[in-house]
This record gives sequence, C-alpha cells and structure tokens, in this order.
Amino acid sequence: MSDERSRHFHTARLSYYKETRQYLSMASTEEFVRFVCDQISDAGSIRYRKMFGEYGIYCNEKYCACICDNMLFVKITEAGKQLMPNAKTAYPYEGSKNESFLITEFEDTELITNLIRKTSEKLPESKRKRSL
Repeated sequence: MSDERSRHFHTARLSYYKETRQYLSMASTEEFVRFVCDQISDAGSIRYRKMFGEYGIYCNEKYCACICDNMLFVKITEAGKQLMPNAKTAYPYEGSKNESFLITEFEDTELITNLIRKTSEKLPESKRKRSL
C-alpha cells in the first residue's frame, strides 16, 4: 500500500471512530506497522512485536506505543503532555485500563518522533524475564 493509500485508509477508519466512538475490530496490517516505524525511526532503536493480534512498538527496548486497528496509540507521560498539550486521547482497545495519545496525522514526522523519543526517555526500564 502506498503512503497516500495508507493515510487515506487510516483517515477513513479514524472518521468512523470519531462518528461512532466504536472501534472497528480489524487486526492491524504489518504494512501499516512498518509505515509507522519508518516514520518514527529517528527516535531511537525502533522495533515492533506482534501482541494479542496487534502490535507493540518499542523505542530503545521500552514499550512506548501500540498499533491497534491500524491506529497509533502512544503512552501518556508528562513529557508527552508538554509536547502535545491538546492531543486527543483514546483507549487503544476495548477493555483497556489506560488512555493513550491517539496519533492521527503522520505528516509532522518530527513531532511524532519527538513524542516517541520523549515518551521512551520517561518510561522505566523494561523488566527482564527470569529464566527458569
């Protein structure tokens, strides 16, 4: 899918959410995930991992965002609030306990990259799994 088609697809899904406040239950595409990761690649070491049918986004090995239903949700931190005081928030998935920043525009790559970088910097180190 081209960048333009991806933006159009994302905009249509977001419009549906805004009008109905209901999520379209559709798994995210790996193509969209790669598009987002390319957009934020200057924030640090970016990787993604499939989780429960959707995707977790890691910056410098810290879980800082997720992609659900082909929409980007970034964890809310004080640094993020300062950077984007009027940002929209939403729950990434039904049953989620925490709201996240809902990123709807991908044209300002620098702003999104800064948000991911600053969010990652403020999050605690990931806990390592103990080996058995």
